[in-house]
Amino acid sequence: MIVRMEEPTTTPALRAATVTAALAAAVLLVVPLRRSGPMPLLLDVPLQGRPVGVSGALDAVVAVGAPVVAVVAGLLAIRRWPWLLSAAALLTLTALLCGVAGVATPEWFGSLLLAVRPLVVIGVFAAAQSLIRCGEIRLGAVVAGSCVGAAMIGSASVLQYWFGTGRGGGLDWFAGLAVAALAGTVPAGWLLRRGDTAVLPAGGSRGRRWRLVVAGGLAIALTWPLGQLTSDRLSVLIGVSESSLNRHQYAQSAVIGAIAVVIVAVLAAMTGPWSLGGALTAAVVQVAAVGPMLLALTSLKLGPASWVAVLAGLALGATLAGSRWRYPLSAAVTVTAAVALIIVSVATSGRPEKLADQESVIPGVLLAVVVTAAATAVVGATATALTPAGVVPAALGPLAGMLAIGGLQVVNGTNPRGTAVWSGYGRAADLDVSVWLLLVAAAGVGGLGLARQWANRRAERRLAEQIRLEAAEAERNRLARPIHDGVLQVLALVQRHGADLGGTGSQLAALAGEQEVALRSLLSGGAPTPPGEKPPASDDLRTTLTALASATVEVAAPADPVPLPQPAAGEVTAVVLAALDNVRRHAGPDARAWVLLEDEGDGVRVTVRDNGVGFDPVRLAEAAGEGRLGVAQSIRGRITDLGGTIDIFSRPGQGTEIEFWVPRRR
Repeated sequence: MIVRMEEPTTTPALRAATVTAALAAAVLLVVPLRRSGPMPLLLDVPLQGRPVGVSGALDAVVAVGAPVVAVVAGLLAIRRWPWLLSAAALLTLTALLCGVAGVATPEWFGSLLLAVRPLVVIGVFAAAQSLIRCGEIRLGAVVAGSCVGAAMIGSASVLQYWFGTGRGGGLDWFAGLAVAALAGTVPAGWLLRRGDTAVLPAGGSRGRRWRLVVAGGLAIALTWPLGQLTSDRLSVLIGVSESSLNRHQYAQSAVIGAIAVVIVAVLAAMTGPWSLGGALTAAVVQVAAVGPMLLALTSLKLGPASWVAVLAGLALGATLAGSRWRYPLSAAVTVTAAVALIIVSVATSGRPEKLADQESVIPGVLLAVVVTAAATAVVGATATALTPAGVVPAALGPLAGMLAIGGLQVVNGTNPRGTAVWSGYGRAADLDVSVWLLLVAAAGVGGLGLARQWANRRAERRLAEQIRLEAAEAERNRLARPIHDGVLQVLALVQRHGADLGGTGSQLAALAGEQEVALRSLLSGGAPTPPGEKPPASDDLRTTLTALASATVEVAAPADPVPLPQPAAGEVTAVVLAALDNVRRHAGPDARAWVLLEDEGDGVRVTVRDNGVGFDPVRLAEAAGEGRLGVAQSIRGRITDLGGTIDIFSRPGQGTEIEFWVPRRR
């Protein structure tokens, strides 16, 4: 029997706690814990050189190991995602309170804060996956999209931290956000203290889970070997002179970024096509958003309009991701963002940084809104496509994050002007690459939507077929009991004692035995064997039908074999046998029959004709109404099931002709 797994469900209280915990923890991405570049990316780990503020072996080990341990532990403890968010909130709150109180912390503690973002990203995406699997698709898409939207706001926070006066005062506000995040994760942690059983697909492959853990951990661990690639080592690796690398400011970082992208893409491919497609789509839209976001924020001079614009974009993107038409709408808003960049480039004569110089508020607001909405909607829609495969936390977290970091370095190094996409405190230098990347992201999310729709329809067809098989088995079992207790017992009795009756009793016993075997085969789920004949052993229909020739039956067939796949060949033979049996019983003692087989390429045509007494065509409908279904089931029913057509011609005194055509399906 085929067993269908029930989808997990959630209570209103658990649903509210999950959404609250995820959104509250996403706020931690707004807090500027390290004085790094204002990159609106989900992850913030260095691919080149040592992290800022690291000195000494212990600091280096913590800086490299903290994010790796956070990713591996987070993916292993994915069912305990509220604990991951609580741990991230505690680390953030501790660092901020130390800053407010003026307490000096060791360098290694600052490096330990590199674990905060991986924990938040994995935990939030795990919550989104759990919601989507419980049927809360809109809420799950909103939660997933809000994660990248919060990272966009975080870029504004870093810039404000750089430019703002009275930096210590800002720590109080950020500490309040950390307290709110910690408080928001507590209810979900209590309700899910035994683990969230809905976060992963039931019966999922343990091997796939381990591949996700290994791939995510190795992707983050690339920071150490890539950080050891100095210019002299890199020149030996790629076969160019060290002076050539030094002449180009961003060539070395671009090569390192390209190496990271290739390796992480291979790791993502090892976890499956859904993981690879989702990670690439989420990474591309993040890289595409960097230049436009920094241009918009600097043009707004980090005033209140910048926060309003980013929040409005976050709300718009979350609304699109949570809609029924999330895939086409996400693609549409991403294309709109690309068109907006083209307009900005044309309006500024190819020098978009003029927006920042001229403090253009309205263009900056519109740019921030559409870019934030595009990134939020694409990531939210992508999460819904990946959820059935159970790869959202790993694919959109460490894999997409490392692809985005490496891709950004490649974009910086391949900039036509030889300058970074972000320079001069976020002043964008060139946005042409962002336009192309936004179009690629739109195509990516649209492709994921089509692939998920196709996969869902395929699953629905498979489920419908399973239900049909179960219904057929149940009906067969229902009929088997009375038939076994009645008809089969009678046939067995006739077979044992028919010979004692004399005359035609022996023939009657033999027929009863054949019918008993055929009926038992039918009840057991096998194809019934035509009485008096063995099932055809070959797919050559010419050989099978030619063997039916006798003194009263003439068979005409092509000289070449007529192949027909099983079980169609067996069914066609059964129809011919049933027709010949009707000739023997009803056409008269002197009747003869002719069988004509024709090969028509895309199918076969068979004609069975006799010169018997014939019958009135109305008798077929009357026989079916009286429960005598020989022609309706044994002949017409078989041909209909094979997808063929059949015609029956007869007149009293003019014999009968049955002609049918069966398609050849390879």
